[in-house]
Amino acid sequence: MAVAARLLLALALLAGAPQIGAAADLRIALNEDPDLLDPAQGGSFVGREVFAAMCDKLIDLAPDMRFVPQLATEWSWAPDNTALTLKLRDGVVFHDGTRLDAAAVKTNLDRYRTAPESRRKGEVKPIANVAVVDPLTVRIELTQPYAPLLAVLADRAGMMMSPTALAALGDKIATGPVCAGPYRFVERVAQERIVLERFDKYWNPAPYTIERVTYTPVPDTTVRLAGLRSGGFDIIDRLSAHDVAAVKADPALQYVDITALGYNLLSINLNNGAAADNPLGKDKRVREAFELSIDRNILNDVVFEGQFVPSNQFEAPGSRYWDAAHPVPARDVAAAKKLLADAGVPHPAFTLTSGNNTTDLQVAQTLQAMAAEAGFEMKIQATEAATMVQNNSAGNYQAALAIWSGRPDPDGNIAIWIACDGFLNWGKYCDPQLDKNLDDARRTTEAADRAKLYANAADIYLAARPELVLYHFKWLWGISRKVGGFVPNPDGLIRLAGMKIGS
Repeated sequence: MAVAARLLLALALLAGAPQIGAAADLRIALNEDPDLLDPAQGGSFVGREVFAAMCDKLIDLAPDMRFVPQLATEWSWAPDNTALTLKLRDGVVFHDGTRLDAAAVKTNLDRYRTAPESRRKGEVKPIANVAVVDPLTVRIELTQPYAPLLAVLADRAGMMMSPTALAALGDKIATGPVCAGPYRFVERVAQERIVLERFDKYWNPAPYTIERVTYTPVPDTTVRLAGLRSGGFDIIDRLSAHDVAAVKADPALQYVDITALGYNLLSINLNNGAAADNPLGKDKRVREAFELSIDRNILNDVVFEGQFVPSNQFEAPGSRYWDAAHPVPARDVAAAKKLLADAGVPHPAFTLTSGNNTTDLQVAQTLQAMAAEAGFEMKIQATEAATMVQNNSAGNYQAALAIWSGRPDPDGNIAIWIACDGFLNWGKYCDPQLDKNLDDARRTTEAADRAKLYANAADIYLAARPELVLYHFKWLWGISRKVGGFVPNPDGLIRLAGMKIGS
């Protein structure tokens, strides 16, 4: 789309958006439309952005990556690490007035464990039982020691929804989510807006002065920036690296960034239905050739102005669980061509599914150009984010670009994609030895032992290449100067506590 057409679209979008004139209203432009607003069923990062305002968790994550109380005020492990006891905050109510107690926590955790619609089953698989000790104490009993549990409870599986609403709506709860966060759900118009309002019975009201929040999906980065500059938006997430200089130069705007836990990868369908029946999915030599055909440094320079971190592992280069024995491979087009010749497919064809936002399309097009030099015939299919997740889960893809916002525990960055039962293992890759390494890493809290086990896992998955991590990124925001109190977090979520809007 030409720049002029994008700007016209921006004006039309803003003209059609609800006009929220009060100073205590906040308008946030998201990179795409969230999928289901149900922590059990949701899978998109933008969904987590909305949940951050709407759905409190048992545990939260501070900017320094410490686990801090939210709905649980304290927690303690059993001596053998097979049970976690949590004390709940007294006086908390859900948006429908239902009281939060240990029974409500049990209802939610049992739903994440057993409900047919739940996508959290892999994350909470080690939970054997949730016991109500007393009205404000719950004990989570495990089948084995599970080091990542705190991180799990600091994400969707720790979000509590009203048992009353769950009983009434069941798997349709996303049409009217009822949580216990500082903001309550008002309405959703697909592809247009999600509106929340401040909850007047929230347990900690003082940090929340903004009355109303409207989230608008805007996949085009140029349109998002135009909306910010015109005053139609107060915050835009995932600012394009190409627009950073423009935001910094605009006195009406402020630029904020922070190094992320997250990364982008290319998922390959190896064994999920008929779409996997192609050379890329069936022959690891072809996957190796594809990796050798691309240059992550060029990708970073072309799409991200060199601001991101080229990477080939789920943990960022230089971090505790990154394996230095497997550095990012250099590009080698000649070696890629030889591998394709040895595989008998000098010109393998496949379709790469990409989000329909500007950045993902730029990444896809850059990969396409580089891979073509080695002989790959790659087509690009741009798809709306929620639809892409649904298609990938069903196996209706050959390869797909995906973002993972990152988790503070390595299990939440690795196993989800490549464990046999990983909830984002769209391509159905499965290696029992890999699973054993991942399982052993969950059983210990000793960092050195876990690092060795994750290095063993890297030996396996980097050879099989079911997923190709491309880069770790930074969260980039453009924010109106009228907005104060924004504190960035490495998880990328916009937390509204302490934020204010001036004139």
